[in-house]
Amino acid sequence: VQLQASGGGLVQAGGSLRLSCAASGFTFDDYTIAWFRQVPGKERKGVSCINTSDGDTYYSDSVKGRFTISKDNAKNTVYLQMNSLKPEDTATYYCAATTIQSSLVLLGYGMDYWGKGTLVTVSS
Repeated sequence: VQLQASGGGLVQAGGSLRLSCAASGFTFDDYTIAWFRQVPGKERKGVSCINTSDGDTYYSDSVKGRFTISKDNAKNTVYLQMNSLKPEDTATYYCAATTIQSSLVLLGYGMDYWGKGTLVTVSS
């Protein structure tokens, strides 16, 4: 099982980045894929998630209206389009997978698989 996050980088405030999470080794359509982020010294927080079976999406209040999560089932990949980035979006972003299909996923409970993170740095 592998979740490979990519697409992080350095961007100026107001800019955009698209993160990708490529999944392999499990039945993609049976899982919810979620994005979390973490700043050193602080707890990891849920950002967004998508049910790959029906496409339902959920967002944390801090990113609602700026970030969009989407999926490509043919490529077993979930994307996080991040627009209007702010310095407070700076963090390491992780993708994770769970069979739970609920917004409660953003609380971080019940994740079955985690990928390595990709660093997003937003300069002011």
